[in-house]
Amino acid sequence: MAHAAHHGPFAYAEHLLNIDGRPHPVENRFAIATLLVGAVAALFAFWSDMHLISSWAGLVGVGLGARAQMISVTTAQRFVTVIGLGAAGIGLYLGFAHGGPFGGVFG
Repeated sequence: MAHAAHHGPFAYAEHLLNIDGRPHPVENRFAIATLLVGAVAALFAFWSDMHLISSWAGLVGVGLGARAQMISVTTAQRFVTVIGLGAAGIGLYLGFAHGGPFGGVFG
């Protein structure tokens, strides 16, 4: 079949990110992963006791977002990636402000 049905947890989100009509599964998954990891980092940044999760998730989110920006094809992918990068940056900075990624091991 030329156009087999694609089912999965993010099938609808990937469909929305393909605004040029062609599938870009790798680029879409990088953008979605950046958004999800950035959301985790920003969410855990609200509690100062969760600085380990917040700072590590922020670091991973910034790395994923940088890669997603480099390989993105559509404007929708870039939009989602920038939102995820912003959330990851907030989580990263607040995680560092509350104790950093190593949890006071060096201090």
